[in-house]
Amino acid sequence: MTPILLAGPLVEPVSLADAKAWLRLDTSDEDDLVAALIVSARMTLEAYTRRFFITQNWRIKLDAWPITLRERTPATLAIPFAPLQSVAAIRVYDAANAAQVLDQATYLAPAAPDRARVSFVTQPPTPARLSDGIEIDVVVGYGAPATDTPEPLRRAILMLVAHWHENRGDQPADATQLPAGVGALASPFRRERLL
Repeated sequence: MTPILLAGPLVEPVSLADAKAWLRLDTSDEDDLVAALIVSARMTLEAYTRRFFITQNWRIKLDAWPITLRERTPATLAIPFAPLQSVAAIRVYDAANAAQVLDQATYLAPAAPDRARVSFVTQPPTPARLSDGIEIDVVVGYGAPATDTPEPLRRAILMLVAHWHENRGDQPADATQLPAGVGALASPFRRERLL
């Protein structure tokens, strides 16, 4: 599986003004730094929780359908992104290397906050292309406005921005660990890894 970001979030869950207020910054001298820290904090917490906070469009590329999908009727494919808003399109490449878009009537892909699935009404066609023969475009995230991101995750972003702002260049003993307060806020949203 190869994930490709098609369109990132249009806004961040935390605004520059919110972060500056949290940091008690009155000048615009560090606006670029604070804006970069917001993006980094969001991406770090998205990786930690295995969730996307703001609406984003992704493409999942597969070489072939998983074996379990080929052996079952009806076939079901787990989508490893959450929360899933919708499946925009599923394409399978034929022998002429042309993308064939599957009719949306041939599968069900309801929005799901956690364990997203695509259930096929009919068995999907086998791709003829050996590499990246299947493309699934998905829309993920809690929603387009910043306020759709759960408040604890927004607070975790602010706390992580503050931590990085105050500890520039300092390396803690274990740089891979989130600060305790940040981890406490984000942990309830953490998804288990899919196998």
